[in-house]
Amino acid sequence: MRAAGFVTALVFAALPFAAAQNTGDSAAVSNILALEHAWDQAQERGDVKAMAAILDNSLVYVDFDGQILNKAGYLDRVKSNSVHMQQIISEQMSVQMFGETAIVIGSYREKGVENGKPYVRRGRFTDTWVLINAHWMCIAAGTTPILH
Repeated sequence: MRAAGFVTALVFAALPFAAAQNTGDSAAVSNILALEHAWDQAQERGDVKAMAAILDNSLVYVDFDGQILNKAGYLDRVKSNSVHMQQIISEQMSVQMFGETAIVIGSYREKGVENGKPYVRRGRFTDTWVLINAHWMCIAAGTTPILH
């Protein structure tokens, strides 16, 4: 519980700094990457409150299995008793800025237990962030498995 509270505090602390109006692309990139890492930490701990703070209500999420989820569906999956993520590490992230929109592309390694069985996954992801009311919010995300 203490770790989940820390991650929530981290996300909420990062939100004011995630406003990148007039601070240049490098500040926006740094803030978006910090939010990506906060998302990973929140996901590891099942901290739905922290994730809800950075995911826009209109989120469209395409999961590694092809399922399309909205924000509520994605958060329900994270809360699910059938999946217990133990670790997720994002790597090789790059951010492309398009005004008040940013596209993040990277890869990830994940391990955990799903339906009582251990799993290890590798994949690529694409996240789309938009500056809304002075805060970067993720509006779309998708993951694709790396099969080799």
